[in-house]
Amino acid sequence: MTKEQQPKTKSTKHSQEPTKKPRPFNRSAVLRQRSHQATPNQAAAETSKPPKSRFPQQVAIADSSEAVVLSDSIAIPPRWKWLLNWYWWGSVAVVGCAGASVIAAKALLGVPALPNCPAIFWPLAPASLRFECARLAASKRTAKNLLEAIALLDSLPKNHSLREEADRMIEEWATQVLDQTEEIFNEGNLKEAIASARKIPPQTSAYELVEERVKRWESVWAEAEKIRQQAAADLRKRQYRQAFEHAVRLLNIDNKYWQTTGYDNLIKSIDVARIDGNKLYEAERMADAGGSDNLLKALKIAQSIKRDSLVYDVAQRIIPTVGRKMLTQAQRLLNQRDLQGALSLLSNVPNVANLKAEAQDLSILANAQYQAWQGNVVDLEGAIAEAQQIAGNRPLAKQAQQWIARWRQEIFAIGKLQQARDLAQSGNTNDLSAAINQASLVTASNPRREEVERQIKEWRSQIQTIEDRPILDQADQYASSGDVTALQAAITQAQQIRRGRALYSEAQTRIQEWNWQIQATYNQPILEQARQYASVGDLSSAIQVASQIPKGQAYYQEARTEIRNWRKTINDQTVLAQSQAALNEARQLANYGNSDGLASAIAAADRVSPSSSLRAEADQAIDQWSWQLLQIATDRATAADFGRAIAIAQQIPSGSAAYSQAQQQIKEWQSYSVSP
Repeated sequence: MTKEQQPKTKSTKHSQEPTKKPRPFNRSAVLRQRSHQATPNQAAAETSKPPKSRFPQQVAIADSSEAVVLSDSIAIPPRWKWLLNWYWWGSVAVVGCAGASVIAAKALLGVPALPNCPAIFWPLAPASLRFECARLAASKRTAKNLLEAIALLDSLPKNHSLREEADRMIEEWATQVLDQTEEIFNEGNLKEAIASARKIPPQTSAYELVEERVKRWESVWAEAEKIRQQAAADLRKRQYRQAFEHAVRLLNIDNKYWQTTGYDNLIKSIDVARIDGNKLYEAERMADAGGSDNLLKALKIAQSIKRDSLVYDVAQRIIPTVGRKMLTQAQRLLNQRDLQGALSLLSNVPNVANLKAEAQDLSILANAQYQAWQGNVVDLEGAIAEAQQIAGNRPLAKQAQQWIARWRQEIFAIGKLQQARDLAQSGNTNDLSAAINQASLVTASNPRREEVERQIKEWRSQIQTIEDRPILDQADQYASSGDVTALQAAITQAQQIRRGRALYSEAQTRIQEWNWQIQATYNQPILEQARQYASVGDLSSAIQVASQIPKGQAYYQEARTEIRNWRKTINDQTVLAQSQAALNEARQLANYGNSDGLASAIAAADRVSPSSSLRAEADQAIDQWSWQLLQIATDRATAADFGRAIAIAQQIPSGSAAYSQAQQQIKEWQSYSVSP
């Protein structure tokens, strides 16, 4: 804009203008005030300034350092003076031009912006845009994106000018899709691989390979699944070695997923199954051992097996087995009258296979049995009421009815037994017989029959005692005189008490005593006569007389003892006589003093019995004669008659004192006799 085009303003001097409010500038009212309140010197300087330009936007710079004035009323603080420096504005201009150049170059040379393919309405989109978006999708090189790229180009009409190029690219991408599906298959996604492969357009050469590829995939996958299922079946049987052998076969499967992840997962499953299987073996061992503690531990172990374990089904089969054993153990505890132990065990019975309901019924029966254990009518009626809580459709309904019938029979037996006891209180035979008849109304099938039988037996014993006591008392009176005739009469009297009667044992004891007295009367004189024979040395006669006492009668054992002693005495005497004769003969032979006599003497002395009192004397004589033999043999050896010396020394017996030295001499003489 030229000076002529600028708007004209009224030209007047600052000093002649009326005082008016200055316009605000940059939030600094203080500076504006100071610009109007100048000192006299400043005023003088102002009046000496040249006249104001007629262009109000022209800048006037005062000499003072306090303020910068724009137009006739704007004061600029000193800190903003740099805005008026032309160097600064030149730098700004250079930077601006450079930035504009860079933006322009980028706009001319840069890659154009990518299209927003997902937002495009394809029926109206140009072919070039389809190609662009197809290339973008294919560049991601995944089966899904490649199929999207193929779909974009395959929708072009057959007569389109770019159809040939589109078919070329579709062919290339179809091959890539088939390669990608192979990778998907090796990653373990069979269904995705098959689905992607079957989306390949039929006009491509890759399409011809699809079904063959799919069949191979399905065959490989089926083989791997079969191996996995076989291993799983082995694990359910706890056959871990066979399962591992099947797992190793996965390493030969033509699929990376099954060779790596599938194999690793199966090995982990085998390890877990082995650990769980060992736990189940321990649970089964405890369950077989029995006992409440073992059963509870076995149940806890079986229940700890997780659902994803391959031996979970085995654990689930063990749990009902353990539960059934818990019910059996609880019943055993009830039979032992351990109510608390039974109830504690029943509260832990697992809720499987109707066992929990059975445990609940058994708990009710346990409490009922506890009341019945008291044995009186009131408690039995309470037990019946308790058992009647078990409805007819419950697992133990039949057992409950059996217990109810049993307890009702017991109530009946208690009543009849009480009536019988009331009758038997008088103690006479008629009342006792009536009591027996009343108690006999309790049948043999009644659970209280054993108690009734004991009571009936007691009453019968009382009747028999009343009837048989006079007979036994009369027998005692007969036997009191002690003579044989009286004792025989007592025995005859006592024998009237028949076997099975209450006093039969007592009568038999008396009969045995009286029989012994009669036998003693006959046998004691016999034994005394035998002892008299023995006292005068006639042991043979003593033995003959004592042997007359019959076996089993009085004094028989005493007679046998005496006979053994007498026979031993006779034997000792015989042995002593024989030994003395042998020793006498030996001494006579030894008196000859030659080797033959000494050898014969030694042989005779050795016939003395080891049990004889003369044996020590005989051994001493043998030692003496052996030394004499050795001396004779030594004399013969001195005369160089080694053969005779050896023959004499060999007659020395092995048990004699000279035997060892004789053997040494024999060896020495034998060595001399063979010398040249």
